[in-house]
Amino acid sequence: MLAGLAIATGLVTRSWEPAEASAAGTGPTIRSRTGTDGSAAGHGLGGAQLERWHAIFNYSRRYRIAPELSGAIYDIALAEGIDPALAFPLVRLESQFVERATSPVGAIGLAQVMLATARGYYPKLTREELYDRDLNLTIGFRYLRSLLRQYRGDVQLALLVYNRGPTAVDLDRELGIDPSNGYDRVILKGYRGTGVANN
Repeated sequence: MLAGLAIATGLVTRSWEPAEASAAGTGPTIRSRTGTDGSAAGHGLGGAQLERWHAIFNYSRRYRIAPELSGAIYDIALAEGIDPALAFPLVRLESQFVERATSPVGAIGLAQVMLATARGYYPKLTREELYDRDLNLTIGFRYLRSLLRQYRGDVQLALLVYNRGPTAVDLDRELGIDPSNGYDRVILKGYRGTGVANN
């Protein structure tokens, strides 16, 4: 077991340097939760850092994605107040972890964010900038967090609005129709959390 942890730590640290990703042009800057000393923001180099690496490695293995991508999803979800256990299935269902994914209706990137939604946070954002991995995840998770607040912690409803849009979901609810299209059930299968990170 110790050998496995050493290998996992080696895999994660090899691709983990303190990073700062910035979208092209004058767009927003997204900072990782990793501090300049290699520690997770707000944590010392001890058990918290090992816990983080362990979680990143486990998500990487579970979803068969690179540790670097796993780390980005994990750190950005926490930074935006989203439970990583909800963030990973959302990204998998939305984009199959493909950074340049584009839907037929124009949703972009890992979190499949619509440009109009993204511009609610960054008005001058371009379509190409929205493909930036960290920026896309940040906006997607920030939007989901705002929906969780708006719908008073109703994770199922927040996910349906994330997927279908508020107009369609609210109209179904007004008409007494179940707004579920199955999207929520896929993401929430086995999930018992509140959607919010406990940090």
